[in-house]
Amino acid sequence: MNPDYVTFSKNVFIPVTNICRNRCHYCGFRRDTDSADAHLMTPDQVGALLKKGASSNCAEALFTFGEPGESIHEALAEIGYSNFVEYVADLCKTAIAYGLLPHTNAGPLSYDDFKVLKPLNASMGLMLETIACMAAHKDSPSKSPKRRLKTIEDAGRLRIPFTTGILIGIGESRGDRIDSLLAIRELHLRYGHIQEVIIQPFAPKQNTPMSNHKPPSTEEMQEVIALARRILPPEVAIQVPPNLMPPHLSVPYGASDLGGISPVTIDYINPDNEWPALEMLKACMRLRERLPVYPRFVLTRWYGAETEELISRYADEDGFRKC
Repeated sequence: MNPDYVTFSKNVFIPVTNICRNRCHYCGFRRDTDSADAHLMTPDQVGALLKKGASSNCAEALFTFGEPGESIHEALAEIGYSNFVEYVADLCKTAIAYGLLPHTNAGPLSYDDFKVLKPLNASMGLMLETIACMAAHKDSPSKSPKRRLKTIEDAGRLRIPFTTGILIGIGESRGDRIDSLLAIRELHLRYGHIQEVIIQPFAPKQNTPMSNHKPPSTEEMQEVIALARRILPPEVAIQVPPNLMPPHLSVPYGASDLGGISPVTIDYINPDNEWPALEMLKACMRLRERLPVYPRFVLTRWYGAETEELISRYADEDGFRKC
């Protein structure tokens, strides 16, 4: 990766639903179906956020959500859908109509579900989190490392530009971190589809079982970032979210990307951690805006077929976003 600049994507964050069958001990986002603040966004609500993103010069629509399973069937039926992937596919179509490139983080999808969503996405993603079986995941059936690795592999088989990452500080060992990075490296060497790996620090949330759990230290994070840079192939970017770790503490150790920074929405997963202002970041480092799909995949046209017109409009000759 080029050390002369740090990349980012300007996005609008769409939290389609916070209903989730998993009960990760560190998550403050998830809700049960009967919770007072549980939600499934309607098409109109999503459209309003997409309109704000388009008017704020965003290029990416980041769709993220819990893993609702069958518990959301009734709510989906009320808005005319029989399954969640079908609904997400229509939301991706709406994003494209607004001039935004979808990037969907959809949990551990099946191969067939990926085939439905691939044409409608510039890129997709799923956090591996860790290859180890953790106490923090004991109530979370879809956090099986084997299942998540299979999902990442299926994305590679389908040539989907993919974002994954590991979560630091949930009880994993240093060896677990290395093994997780090696597993991602192996999949990328086989399929060539990993565009970036997020190194994300655990951040305690109120009213969760891990609310009093200590987050990783700066030095611990810096060691993992440096390990990731040594283990992963050079074309795979290392992303560290700037609202969770200041870039001047991560970039010198190998981080090369800040991920999505939104001018219109908060980080709904980490709502207490505000995005830093782009103007402040630009005063400290040279930034280069990218699309949700990385430049090398733009140039080799790995993106979803329905996003081609937008990508040709937004991308410069190097695959970055036009100035």
